[in-house]
Amino acid sequence: MTIASRRRNNASFDNGLISRFQKQFSDFIPPAIAIIAFLVIWQLFSWLPGATLPGPIQVIQDTWMLILYPFYDKGGIDKGLFWQIWASLQRVAIGYFFAAVIGIALGILIGINKTMSKALDPLFQLLRTVPPLAWVPISLAALRQNEPAALFVIFITAIWPILINTAVGVKEIPQDYNNVAKVLQLSKKDYFFNILIPAALPYIFTGLRIAIGLAWLAIIAAEIVMSGIVGIGFFIWDAYQNNYVSEIILALVYIGAVGLLLDKLMAWVQSLILPAEQK
Repeated sequence: MTIASRRRNNASFDNGLISRFQKQFSDFIPPAIAIIAFLVIWQLFSWLPGATLPGPIQVIQDTWMLILYPFYDKGGIDKGLFWQIWASLQRVAIGYFFAAVIGIALGILIGINKTMSKALDPLFQLLRTVPPLAWVPISLAALRQNEPAALFVIFITAIWPILINTAVGVKEIPQDYNNVAKVLQLSKKDYFFNILIPAALPYIFTGLRIAIGLAWLAIIAAEIVMSGIVGIGFFIWDAYQNNYVSEIILALVYIGAVGLLLDKLMAWVQSLILPAEQK
């Protein structure tokens, strides 16, 4: 390779790197401006006479130790925000896992069986409209313990979008696919893995992404009501009872950030599994 060709290659590489940096920078600017504008407006409103909520400056001043030491653990429920969120995430993972497994299985069953769909659809439509908080007292009455009751609230909240989207995905399989399966005389196993699952995957992942957000919302609501368990929801309730408004606001920021990361994680998993043409 000549010196001139190496220079051209280096120049093209540098131009490509600069263009990628410019694109990422241009994508970063609008949300950064929006966040800064929001914080400025919030701060200005906090300075108005009679304002009851602290501004971002006051929140940082009041919660600096919580921000600086998220990993402290003094035993019991006196733990840093990392452990509070970690406890909540563990409950979400367990409840979400069972919701995904059972929701996908029931969704496939309902999608391929019209009689089962007609029989169960009214019941599912009735149950899915019940808010997460409404499940808390019945779960506590049935299970008698906070931990399994919280897991049930997550499960019953997250299962419906997974189940319904899976059922719709199975029902929407193109008839051409079914005709090909008949012509090739595919076995039920081959049809399931080569036709049904690939065709329904976009709908399944739509349900999974919706459900992960609902599961995170449900655990927060459940932990607020269920006293005495480590978790970000109970942290908020405890801060409210002690009138630590700044701690509540900080916890809300953490909750929003974790919810965003969970959605991005599910989108990343979808990009790994789902072919690009099916997204």
